[in-house]
Amino acid sequence: MTTEWIENARLILPDQVIACGALRMEDGMITDLREGGAPGPALDAQGMTLLPGLVDLHGDMIERELEPRPGTRFDHDLAWMELDKRLATSGVTTAFASVSFADGLGLRTDSRALEIIQELQVHRPHLLIDHRLHARYEVSNTACQPHLLELLQQRQIDLLSLMDHTPGQGQYRDLETYVQYLARWLGQSAQSVRELAEHRMGAGTAEVWSLGAALGAEACQQGIAVASHDDDTAQKVALVNDMGATISEFPVTLDAAQAACRLGMMVFMGAPNALRGRSHGGNLSALDALEAGVLHGLAADYSPMTMLQAVWRIAREERLSWPAAAALVTSAPAHATGFTDRGRLEVGTRADLVLVEDQVRPRIRLTVCRGRSVFHDGALNIPQWVVA
Repeated sequence: MTTEWIENARLILPDQVIACGALRMEDGMITDLREGGAPGPALDAQGMTLLPGLVDLHGDMIERELEPRPGTRFDHDLAWMELDKRLATSGVTTAFASVSFADGLGLRTDSRALEIIQELQVHRPHLLIDHRLHARYEVSNTACQPHLLELLQQRQIDLLSLMDHTPGQGQYRDLETYVQYLARWLGQSAQSVRELAEHRMGAGTAEVWSLGAALGAEACQQGIAVASHDDDTAQKVALVNDMGATISEFPVTLDAAQAACRLGMMVFMGAPNALRGRSHGGNLSALDALEAGVLHGLAADYSPMTMLQAVWRIAREERLSWPAAAALVTSAPAHATGFTDRGRLEVGTRADLVLVEDQVRPRIRLTVCRGRSVFHDGALNIPQWVVA
């Protein structure tokens, strides 16, 4: 691969903004950063903003690509291909597909999770961006624990989260909220979901949590990050932290987020929450968590398009500086998951880049993954290395 330059760009570095600078890529890595122009032929960024490729540690989209409506199934290769393109156009260059080892609610079953993991191994070399696996373990689903333990030992998992979605606590402290949400999600009657909820209440016992602890211990031994999920109390945070969790994702109360910070955990919330200014379920607002100083990063959750838009909102409203706002979706998730080779515009890191036109709505014009263009929309005078 030849050396390639991008110039006339506003560079968002980890601790500063260069108003007009240039960046060089070589063999998929960043090899030079400087103020001013490039010393040779370069892609003219026309003053647009260049920041690292986005890193999403929690994206629920693959399940919906496979089955967009209940009972309507599509092939795995098609689902991965379409999601891959959508992520690239959203500026995401590293994506952790969240795969649920749950207990048969809708799309989320053990067999579906295993299929997704196996299929990704087949299709990964042919995809545009770097796809990773985030295994979501529902602690009440004890039957799948041995299978997930084996996957961790084989290092087929890149991030593990421990969840307890039994109604009456956590994200679903209010039983009626749980019933109405699942009825819409599953396309079932409220009464049938209410009966299911009453059957499941209290399933998160000390015994099932001990099996989750074994998974956490194995993940830590393998150097795989562990996250808690939907924490609602300081006690819940402490419980999962004792099992090796260093990430608290989507805490539902400010008390839980503050408890996670006291324990040295990194707190991640949904980019849709930050962009809209509120949780769709009435839980903790990401902007309130930011204001309280207990937010470290954002994840796509169910909408990758919101990641960049949330960064622009936070920076434009001066809630954070541009470098700190960009870090929410770049260096913070990369650091939290142990991927130290990406998420920053620095010499020696991967050339994962996003070029953004600063309009009323910021618009991605170019996405580069490992020095290779994976999306461009024709707005720039693109040299041959981009279209090749």
